Amino acid sequence: MAAGAVLAVAVLGLPGSAAAESPNTPAGPPGAADATPSAHAAAETAGKKPGKKPGKKPGKKTGPGKILSSAPSSFQYTPGVPTPTKAWKITYRSTSANGRPNAVSGTVIVPDDGKVTPRPLITYAVGTVGIGDKCAPSAGFPGGTTAEAPLVNAALVRGYAVVVTDYEGLGTPGDHTYMVAKPQGSAVLDAARAAQRHPEAAKYGVSSAAPVGIMGYSQGGGASAKAAEMAASYAPELKLKGTASGGVPADLTKVAESLEGGDSAGYLLMSAVGQNAAYPKLGLDKYLNKEGRKLVKVVRNECGGTVLEAGRGKKIEDVTKSNPLDRPVWQRAIAKQLIGTTRPSAPTFVYHGDADETIPYAVGQKLRADWCAKGNAVEWKTFPGQSHVGTAIQGNGPALEWLGRRFAGEPTSGNCGT
Repeated sequence: MAAGAVLAVAVLGLPGSAAAESPNTPAGPPGAADATPSAHAAAETAGKKPGKKPGKKPGKKTGPGKILSSAPSSFQYTPGVPTPTKAWKITYRSTSANGRPNAVSGTVIVPDDGKVTPRPLITYAVGTVGIGDKCAPSAGFPGGTTAEAPLVNAALVRGYAVVVTDYEGLGTPGDHTYMVAKPQGSAVLDAARAAQRHPEAAKYGVSSAAPVGIMGYSQGGGASAKAAEMAASYAPELKLKGTASGGVPADLTKVAESLEGGDSAGYLLMSAVGQNAAYPKLGLDKYLNKEGRKLVKVVRNECGGTVLEAGRGKKIEDVTKSNPLDRPVWQRAIAKQLIGTTRPSAPTFVYHGDADETIPYAVGQKLRADWCAKGNAVEWKTFPGQSHVGTAIQGNGPALEWLGRRFAGEPTSGNCGT
């Protein structure tokens, strides 16, 4: 299936996605299977160093971005189509919602084009794939079943290096902290740090001397936007030139109001599980009824397409004994996820489809207004008549072109005044 056709049915884990429905069994070269991070993450949790294996070269630097493990992988943007790239599955140190060190997995991908001098690096945040570990982007890259691989490939063919985080708990032990802003933003920034410390990637021009861009759509739009807000204080050493964020779920309360009872209501259950993973004191299980417990089991183990089918048309009252969103503790947790409260330290490109049925267009407009009011150079682009998935496809090229101009040192003042 051609890349465009794959995305038309697959981006963000919609029904019909290979990434959403398959176990994503790696089909990479020898050593790719060794990239499974659970043993290494468990060893780190226990305070023990992972055992050294052939091909593993943990990073020397400590703290966020430290490489905990690395193994060869491969990258296909659609099944059966090898690419002229080198790839490594990594686990690296990052930071949880409560500020504690954690272990996150991801993939470093570089064009195998003979270039050895520093090249731009994009740290890429994917949209919703699900919460089950089998849904992680890194699991699907070797076989070409990761839904957004064609979008990643569009950056690679431009000569950029790309690192793709799996996020906290997606491919590593524990529930994925889905739609929790800080650990998502940390994972994106620390992925860039890890890529710049990777000794093999360094041979292909991945360097701390090179410019960095952040990019993502939908869940990845939220993760990339939060990373943009965090970069100056959390990872000031990165030479960040700009962030491109599309379909950003900047206000989860507004998104929840839009999704409840609709075709994408399953995202609400995923978000509830994600918040509970970050803040266990929320006690999600005590609110769930029998149907809710059944659906949450699906959420925790399956990928996006299956979850959306299971949750289609559900309202909060259908799956709970009492609505957790009525409780102050849940309201405070959701309020922490608001994006638009901090000025990004570099210019931003923000885009949204005005027919988006998943993330309300008004939510994107509000993010633009908030960042503009804080003095950020926001380049805003509307995609008329485009749905959520349609904008993911249509917006990828303009986002990369905008980042390319930032990498080239071209200034931008944005279009806040228009």
